[in-house]
Amino acid sequence: MSVQARPVTSSPSRILGSRALLLPGLLVGTLLLIALLLWSITLGAAEITPQVVYTALFNYDPTQYDQLIIQTVRLPRVVAGVIVGAALAVAGALMQGLTRNPLADSGLLGINAGAAFAVVLLVTLTTAPSLTSYAIAALIGAGLAAAFVYGIGALSGGATPLRLTLAGVILTAFVTSLTTAILIQDQETLEQIRFWTAGSLGGRDFAIIVQTAPLIGAGLVGALLISPQITTISLGDDVAKGLGQNTLIVRSFAAVLVVLLAGGAVALAGPIGFVGLVIPHVARFIAGVDYRWIIPYSALLGGMLVTLADVAARVALRPLELPVGVMLALVGAPFFIYLARWKVRR
Repeated sequence: MSVQARPVTSSPSRILGSRALLLPGLLVGTLLLIALLLWSITLGAAEITPQVVYTALFNYDPTQYDQLIIQTVRLPRVVAGVIVGAALAVAGALMQGLTRNPLADSGLLGINAGAAFAVVLLVTLTTAPSLTSYAIAALIGAGLAAAFVYGIGALSGGATPLRLTLAGVILTAFVTSLTTAILIQDQETLEQIRFWTAGSLGGRDFAIIVQTAPLIGAGLVGALLISPQITTISLGDDVAKGLGQNTLIVRSFAAVLVVLLAGGAVALAGPIGFVGLVIPHVARFIAGVDYRWIIPYSALLGGMLVTLADVAARVALRPLELPVGVMLALVGAPFFIYLARWKVRR
């Protein structure tokens, strides 16, 4: 099977047929996301009324148990979900635009696995790692994994979509095996982060959000700044170079942004997969091929997807809870099969 590098495109603005509707669409989507977040706060092992949520947000009384749960458990959780979803979706959009590979995703290309392995190694080798060290370890692991995958994929003929995907799958399998081996040998580490390794928003608090949000925020702002260049590169290197663009500088800067986004997301919620695979395709279906719109739509839709998956994880087996990564796999795996069957072969 031969795979040629080609733009990851769709017909412009299939849903929002006019460019004039793209900005109102973002505003409407933002309002829907806010409503979704408020609704998700009411759900969990015990349901809480909207009135209590309103009081906890605007007239907080720490002596009230329900309000305390909202402020210390549910609110940090939903905020973390939006941040993680936006980060992974934008990272996937950048990778798909840069490589013109419809299967590009920080999870499938081994970046999430590399970041998770670094964090597990940190927890195993240190007694009380700081929150900052979690983020640093995740960034180092993500960066090394990205460099390895691109280096292997670039051997013998260039980093084609198929080579990058195969290199990422191989690295993910290998690093995941190493991570599992460490956890099996170290029961204390396993008990400490076993839910995190499956991708979970449970137990997140504002302390770790404060540590990782600047990294993810820098990645999101950077992605918006280089979105015009990503649009040009997604049409082909010849087109980009013909327009005077230095593709090496753009690719290098974008790679740093992907590491910031994916590493920060893994440090916050563990190796959650498929968000960066699914959401950019949905964003292109809505907004067309211009990455000035794909990036913000990806961030918005990524936050929505992770929030919905987290709600499902909380209520599916209530009062028990599933990792959000498991729920996203139920959505992402069929979508991956579709892409592998139709997009890549074509």
